[in-house]
Amino acid sequence: MATTIAGIDVHKKVLMVVVLRTQAGQAEAGPQRRRFGAMGSEVRQLRLWLSEQGVEEVVMESTAQYWRPVWMELEPHMKLHLAQAFSNKAPRGRKLDFKDAERLVRRHLAQELILSFVPDAEQRGWRTMTRIKTQLAHERVRLHNQMEGLLEEMRIKLSSVVSDLLGASGQRILRALADGVTDAEKLAALGSHQLRASREQLIDALSAIPSATHRRLLALYLERLQLVDKQIDELNQSIAAAMKPNEDAVMRLAEVPGFGADSAQQIIAEVGPQARAFPSAARFSSWAGTCPGKQESAEQNQSSRSAKGNKYVRRVLTEVAQAAVKAKGSHYQIVFRRLLPRLGYKQALWAVVHRLSRLVWKILHDGVQYIEQSIDRDPEARRKRAATLARALRRLGYDVNLKPADPALLTA
Repeated sequence: MATTIAGIDVHKKVLMVVVLRTQAGQAEAGPQRRRFGAMGSEVRQLRLWLSEQGVEEVVMESTAQYWRPVWMELEPHMKLHLAQAFSNKAPRGRKLDFKDAERLVRRHLAQELILSFVPDAEQRGWRTMTRIKTQLAHERVRLHNQMEGLLEEMRIKLSSVVSDLLGASGQRILRALADGVTDAEKLAALGSHQLRASREQLIDALSAIPSATHRRLLALYLERLQLVDKQIDELNQSIAAAMKPNEDAVMRLAEVPGFGADSAQQIIAEVGPQARAFPSAARFSSWAGTCPGKQESAEQNQSSRSAKGNKYVRRVLTEVAQAAVKAKGSHYQIVFRRLLPRLGYKQALWAVVHRLSRLVWKILHDGVQYIEQSIDRDPEARRKRAATLARALRRLGYDVNLKPADPALLTA
């Protein structure tokens, strides 16, 4: 069957396009080459020209984000593939843009390219929101560290007596400091009675008198903190609203030890609510970069180091694993403790990450529910965990009703 395939080497300002007509996987004639600009009108001209040529498939390469406008313009009209740049390397000293585009088509026909997973438009929107929210969370951590450094310069040791510097009590004290309150007793009175520090410890920690410059800098930090917190709250509501049709998947994934509403949303934004792009748990864990690697030579495995994979999924699963192995009596804590003496901390934790990745695929792909059946699991701990999770989901706008799990569902 004859097929017309286009290869596009995408750059910031230009698009180098090559069209090949193929028969039974082999090129029939010489390629057609054409150069387009990357502005909106020129990308539309590219789409029209490809349609005139009868192009059915397009494979493109880009090492940055410049492929996105081209993809979104062509997505409704043809089948698209995004190749990872390192799988289309040219021979040394022989790199030409049109040759790169032609090589994309020929290697695609030979199935030699490594293709990236590009989700649909709706899921790409979820990804954008969750990734921006992660960036804001990192910015909040940086602000925390910067404020702590400023307080040390002011000789105020608040972080030594308050467990959460940016908690409710900490922020009240910091705002009063920024507003010019220097009386240590008045500042200490702003702390909650639930603080572990005594009133005398608070007064001692707040006894320094900061300069006007320090107070102004502290006020600027607090303004940035307020903006970051506001944006995170807005993104939380936007993400929950966007994923409302898939709230069942969010809830099922959030039930796994170590997971919560936020981490479940991040995973689903990356892989989709049914993980349809991955036919097996092994393919999913390989794509995420959580399975052991294999570098074989002379029948010897030279390295079991995992591939890089999707850095966003790896980060979330690593954080989830660190929480899961601390959940008292959970299945993953038992597995971790069994592996720890033999493998050491890092490898034992990574084994838990691998198991979690396969479980994530099973829950999403097969639509099953996780049920913790460890004999050491405290029923009261289960009840508290369920209540905490329900509150977190309700804050995001989900409708949560707690009920006993069906024993016929998936067991851990």
